[in-house]
Amino acid sequence: MPENGKTPVDFWFDPLCPWAWMTSRWMLEVEQLRDIELRWHVMSLAVLNEERFDELPEEYQEVLKDAWGPVRVVIAAEREHGSEVLGRLYTALGTRFHNRGEGVTREAVIGALADAELPAALVDHMDADTYDTELRASHQEGIDKVGQDVGTPVIAVPGADGEQVAFFGPVVTPAPRGEAAARLWDGTLLVASTPGFYEIKRSRTAEPDFSNL
Repeated sequence: MPENGKTPVDFWFDPLCPWAWMTSRWMLEVEQLRDIELRWHVMSLAVLNEERFDELPEEYQEVLKDAWGPVRVVIAAEREHGSEVLGRLYTALGTRFHNRGEGVTREAVIGALADAELPAALVDHMDADTYDTELRASHQEGIDKVGQDVGTPVIAVPGADGEQVAFFGPVVTPAPRGEAAARLWDGTLLVASTPGFYEIKRSRTAEPDFSNL
């Protein structure tokens, strides 16, 4: 437990993923309503799927072709400017990629860097493997906590015994606000602290809804 007494919440994200984006906006709402400390980390859909890329649907393969650039920029920003920049850079990238529909382009990334008050030169890392070792390590840290059969986001919280319990999701649309957000968080902590609990799931019938973000 941090010295400030807040519940630490570690959140692994890939800025490309619209579902992780929805969950992250919910977590920011929870941060206003519950005594938590959000700590951001990078994971990578490109790394997650590289061993089975040829088995994926063609449509998803096309999505993943753009997956390396943004996470490389984010991990470079963390390495060169500290982990405290991750939250604001993620917000800037996600707003442009998802809310504004600008696409995963060099121009959108440059704009996001400006929004986050970070050097535009970081965009050059989109095509560079300078920090790929660090990227893979950050990704693996999250996966090691939750297991292989998941995607992004991964959230880790203290369990009943104080040890971290990690899970994928929750996957939700639109992002809950107000008391609905707080209730979902309370329920998430409840199931995370239940020994032997692993999964609740149903088929998705709606696309990501960014209308309240």
